[in-house]
Amino acid sequence: MQDAASFTRQEQLRDGRSIEIRAIRPDDEAGMLAAVDATSAESLRKRFFVLKRHFSEKERTFFTKIDFKTHVALVACAKDGTIVAGGRYIVSEPGRAEMAFVVTDAWQGCGIGGLLMRHLIALAREAGLKELMAEVLPENGAMRRVFEKFGFKPVASGDPQTIHLVLPLA
Repeated sequence: MQDAASFTRQEQLRDGRSIEIRAIRPDDEAGMLAAVDATSAESLRKRFFVLKRHFSEKERTFFTKIDFKTHVALVACAKDGTIVAGGRYIVSEPGRAEMAFVVTDAWQGCGIGGLLMRHLIALAREAGLKELMAEVLPENGAMRRVFEKFGFKPVASGDPQTIHLVLPLA
């Protein structure tokens, strides 16, 4: 069983470039903020559902100080170590977690979201989770396709502004 806190894998993208997928570390805050700066307002809106450009100290701590039990986060790093994407799941109740991803604009369409998804699903299964879920904006077709590729199915939810997707892990 892979320890999520020490997770690391080398992967090759569709275009031949290689990246490292690894567990986020507390010292990744500056790299994470640089990735946010390299991401368009529209891409950030699709991830956070609001126009989001700055993060409070509490939010920065939340995104980088991970316990790897109830909150698991991975980043994708370019060859030079630059963070170009991130994905995470957060346990919302026993056996269930919510997933989310963001990929900087310059790296979108290369397959990074799928790589992060595959590794997070494997870590969730190893952790004994029974179900993963995600909230996606209807206009975020690229992210919806990534979730659907991995078997997530839409289910009814009380929020008409988002699509609620679920993947049973049993």
